[in-house]
Amino acid sequence: MIGLISATAAGAAARDRLAAAWPDRVRVYDGPVADAVRTAFAECDRLVCFLATGAVVRLVAPLLADKRTDPGVVAVDEAGRFAVALLGGHGGGANDLAREVAGVLGAEPVVTTATDAVGLPGLDTLGLPVEGAVAAVSRALLDGEPVALRAEVPWPLPPLPVAERGAYVIRVTDRVVEPGEREAVLRPPTLVAGVGASRNAPAEEVLALVEGALREAGLSPASLAELATVDAKAEEPGIVAAAERLGVPLVTYPAGELARVEVPNPSEAPLAAVGTPSVAEAAALLRGGDLLVPKRKSAMATCAVVRRPGRGRLAVVGLGPGARDLLTPRAREELRRASVLVGLDQYVDQIRDLLRPGTRVLESGLGAEEERARTAVEQARLGHAVALIGSGDAGVYAMASPALAEASDDIDVVGVPGVTAALAAGAVLGAPLGHDHVSISLSDLHTPWEVIERRVRAAAEADLVVTFYNPRSRGRDWQLPKALAILAEHRQPATPVGVVRNASRADESRLLTTLAVLDPARVDMMTVVTVGNTATREIAGRMVTPRGYRWQEETAR
Repeated sequence: MIGLISATAAGAAARDRLAAAWPDRVRVYDGPVADAVRTAFAECDRLVCFLATGAVVRLVAPLLADKRTDPGVVAVDEAGRFAVALLGGHGGGANDLAREVAGVLGAEPVVTTATDAVGLPGLDTLGLPVEGAVAAVSRALLDGEPVALRAEVPWPLPPLPVAERGAYVIRVTDRVVEPGEREAVLRPPTLVAGVGASRNAPAEEVLALVEGALREAGLSPASLAELATVDAKAEEPGIVAAAERLGVPLVTYPAGELARVEVPNPSEAPLAAVGTPSVAEAAALLRGGDLLVPKRKSAMATCAVVRRPGRGRLAVVGLGPGARDLLTPRAREELRRASVLVGLDQYVDQIRDLLRPGTRVLESGLGAEEERARTAVEQARLGHAVALIGSGDAGVYAMASPALAEASDDIDVVGVPGVTAALAAGAVLGAPLGHDHVSISLSDLHTPWEVIERRVRAAAEADLVVTFYNPRSRGRDWQLPKALAILAEHRQPATPVGVVRNASRADESRLLTTLAVLDPARVDMMTVVTVGNTATREIAGRMVTPRGYRWQEETAR
């Protein structure tokens, strides 16, 4: 929960804007400010104080206890111009909160933690438990001292400026180790404990069995990702309580799936009880991995531990039509998360300044789409966090299709939507896509013209608004006139046509003309052509397609 505190009417106005935007995330604290801050500090994970930074400092200073448990605090001036991450930037989430608050209020986020200031990810912001000399290793990274990465288990980390050798070390392991005085230890969630239990097995017994299995194998409970069991035990109180006390989710599988998993220690007892010869080992092994602790038993429970390899991560990111302010916040986050970036060279140039130091960039020229897709998937399979970029939306005439054709279920794939060229051009023209519409690429490099022509005819007969991608190039100068002629068989000569070149970019140009007048010679590969349907009209210099055909009938009257 986020506590909101203000002292003046101006501060309350900004506070109320935030409360309206996040009704389920915030709690407003009224009354004397000192009392409100003290109460919110004790009850909330984070605070937003609409007060001067000096006032907030004086109010929270007596309340500070431990940076690992204190809430993050953001101070916002009463005019709502700046959102300052004042306390708990990383551990307390104040840095992210400051950015979120700024996004709602139209303010400027102020983040002063050292790693954020230079674009490095903080070791305590990677979403992994971390211990050891975190501050010392972070300072070494900031100072450019050699820091070695020792990954005992692979895990897709964001870019870190690490070296093969160094006096400081980042160690990635799921084993119990004592960090050195210049070593930070990251704990990836690689371990799965499969559990089985008799009815009404005590939670203490299940918990002791799991913790004992980890301890005797030298494995860290901080790397435990989940407990796994059979569906029939999904509500077994002892197993449910053990998962809660370990702070991990309980994942269950049908007995039929578990029965198909080959295990070293099958048994007749679970087969008779729940329909599978193995629960603990099979549940742990179902999604793959190495069996580190074979089935062990207590009086009423069984347990096995598996290490699942860290899966590479492929984010397919749409950059939008080109304007920086049309790049989505989610796309920015994925670009900063990626340790490897793959993309067309001209698209890489657009966002190079957003990458973290140490990001490895694999760029290539036009015509190498399949090669880039293969490269991105290969890098993800090596365990990296990869971003594959494309313009517009990566799933529309872009990189998602070839990438997903190469990818299998051995990597995690994330799609990041972007603003498409059709949408960007539509916004420039007015509202041409107000009713049913279709996008058709006129490039016959990968699609036979006969197929393209059939689609154009279908769109013409269905009276759909049509947006043409890849409409005309030096080597393909006849396809657009042919497509327009097909549409003209079903549309009036005065049908509005919008031509937008470089939508959202500095040299954007716009032309609103008609089907009869459009000169295809004015069109190139940087252009999007939108042809209206029989209801589309030009109104006050804008191209408008009504949401329904009744509008057209009423206008005719």
